[in-house]
Amino acid sequence: MLPTGLYPESPPWRTHALEVPHGHVLHVEESGDPAGICAVVLHGGPGSGTSPLLRRFFDPARYRVIGIDQRGAGRSRPRGATVHNRTIDLLEDLQRVREQLGVPRWLVVGGSWGATLALAHAAFEPQAVAALLLRAVFLPSAEEIGAFFQDSAGRAPAAWVRFASVAPAGERHDMLGFLARGLQQVPADGDTELPRQLALAWWRWEQTLGRGAGAPAGEPPAAQAEPDRNTLDALVDRYRVQSHYLLHRCWLDWPPLLDRLAALPRVPTLLLHSRDDRICAPESARAVHDRIAHSQLQWVDGAGHDPAHPAMACAMVAALDGYGRHGLFGNAPAP
Repeated sequence: MLPTGLYPESPPWRTHALEVPHGHVLHVEESGDPAGICAVVLHGGPGSGTSPLLRRFFDPARYRVIGIDQRGAGRSRPRGATVHNRTIDLLEDLQRVREQLGVPRWLVVGGSWGATLALAHAAFEPQAVAALLLRAVFLPSAEEIGAFFQDSAGRAPAAWVRFASVAPAGERHDMLGFLARGLQQVPADGDTELPRQLALAWWRWEQTLGRGAGAPAGEPPAAQAEPDRNTLDALVDRYRVQSHYLLHRCWLDWPPLLDRLAALPRVPTLLLHSRDDRICAPESARAVHDRIAHSQLQWVDGAGHDPAHPAMACAMVAALDGYGRHGLFGNAPAP
């Protein structure tokens, strides 16, 4: 059940099929008040696609919310495509969307990979960013990526054994590599059963680690129904894109990027993170907070990695309500 603090669903009043280079067509949607504060919402993954939940953090009477399905994700086409799909392509797409919609500056809101992309966007086009709201920021280092796939911290040992069982014993030392090969190669006989099995295993593992406080760490996820066949096909495409990015550490070199972030203009910047997040390490939020001197870091404990957890949803809504009223996130001091 979603928390009651969320705003009611606000369906898009306009959608766009934006053609960008190399044969990609982006799904872009606008909701809320056409004359409101302009905000762009960057979804996670990579490859997940935008969702109605992401719009419900915003007061539709105050905000014009722009949602974008990134290359290969959601309703963008071709879905699951990895050719000409790198971080620099997404950054150039953000510039194209902004110019197409006539937006000089926008509030940038992102969670998980979306927070990563938001930071890269701020470094790439600082003049376009009016403010940053970052949930569960992810720094795609070899250590953080490896910790997720190999469970090096022993966060859910029994669940990891179930996850790793989809790979032969000799390949379990490199789960990301094994999954990427299985998801990115289309079988010659057209049989998609193996990619579906890999996607389901990945999804179950992600669900286990993503839950907030109170969820038994070693139990298989029960909060969401198992994906049906159509949903599994979408998950295959999603994880194909995600593995493509993660294999290349999202084409981001974090030390120099953090240096560039230290020189960002002083715009309102709030990081929300749970200290029990088992997917995106809390240390990543601390690292970004340390480099952006004017940023605020708010711990939302108990939420895990779940954007719909009541504590995280309420923190997101409160931050955006504050920004909508007086240009600051909640009670955060001016930068």
